[in-house]
Amino acid sequence: MSRVYNFSAGPAVLPEEVLKEAAAEMLDYKGTGMSVMEMSHRSKAYQAIIDEAEADLRDLLNIPDNYKVLFLQGGASQQFAMIPMNLMKNGVADYIVTGQWAKKAYQEACMYGKANKIASSEDKTFSYIPDCSDLPISEDADYVYICENNTIYGTKFKTLPNTKGKILVSDVSSCFLSEPMDVTKYGMIYGGVQKNIGPAGVVIAIIREDLITEDTLPGTPTMLKYKIHADNGSMYNTPPAYGIYICGKVFKWIKKMGGLTAMKEHNEKKAKILYDFLDQSKLFKGTVRAEDRSLMNVPFVTGSDELDAKFVKEAKEAGFENLKGHRSVGGMRASIYNAMPIEGVEALVAFMKKFEEENA
Repeated sequence: MSRVYNFSAGPAVLPEEVLKEAAAEMLDYKGTGMSVMEMSHRSKAYQAIIDEAEADLRDLLNIPDNYKVLFLQGGASQQFAMIPMNLMKNGVADYIVTGQWAKKAYQEACMYGKANKIASSEDKTFSYIPDCSDLPISEDADYVYICENNTIYGTKFKTLPNTKGKILVSDVSSCFLSEPMDVTKYGMIYGGVQKNIGPAGVVIAIIREDLITEDTLPGTPTMLKYKIHADNGSMYNTPPAYGIYICGKVFKWIKKMGGLTAMKEHNEKKAKILYDFLDQSKLFKGTVRAEDRSLMNVPFVTGSDELDAKFVKEAKEAGFENLKGHRSVGGMRASIYNAMPIEGVEALVAFMKKFEEENA
């Protein structure tokens, strides 16, 4: 069977050449006579894999020396607790709520200190990014928190909030490595890798060193302390070894493709094809305010639940997988991450045109 066009929001499409390379190395990684899946994380061979992955990521993002790169587990959702446990030194943090995941992070932070919701777009079903140029930032806030790209709703911060000198913490799960970013503008960025970088099970956190201290909230479990992971080179316990190995391959693939500037161009080109069609379509409508549209996740509707269901069903039969919108919003969503080829988006738009003609 040939490969489908997979528009899943995550776990998501991976570069075909990375999968082929991993398949070729499955039984014998570089003459070790074993798979990376079976390899001791304490071996020289594995140490080289994780070191190289970190070096390539630092290279791609120009990560300064005073930032630590941590390969963690527990999904991005575990960070919702880990961040306040480690960073809420004054017990106060400000949250900008622009979607389901930012909302969950905010709710979790409320368990550990005073979390303030200083801006939200919930009034219009998270279909836009609020103006964050002059927010009521708390005097004693330890950090300001955002989810930079909202996977469910298809919105993206094009301008970072004015944090008035407070450190910015950002969940970049669904826009990680999709375009260049200036790491120095953040105290911490983190993301689950299962959207743009690798298989589910790895979270990458990039944290400024001065924020990693012994001073965590009382009762913080050892495994949830950034300092433990930083001091042990992400090897305090057995890391998600195979997942990190695949991430390393994807970093190399991105470098080969021309790095993050080339990735951004590729992603803008793909998104434009889909958004241009949505903007002139009589049947399909995008659900996000134009200036806040994500390059990665494109939600759209027909206006009829019946037609939406029919579209998803016929699209699947035609080889377009996972176009159903998130259960909380319905409709459709095409996630077009780095590894989605431009042909996939062109084929989807051709199918949408045909569907529109048949169902007008």
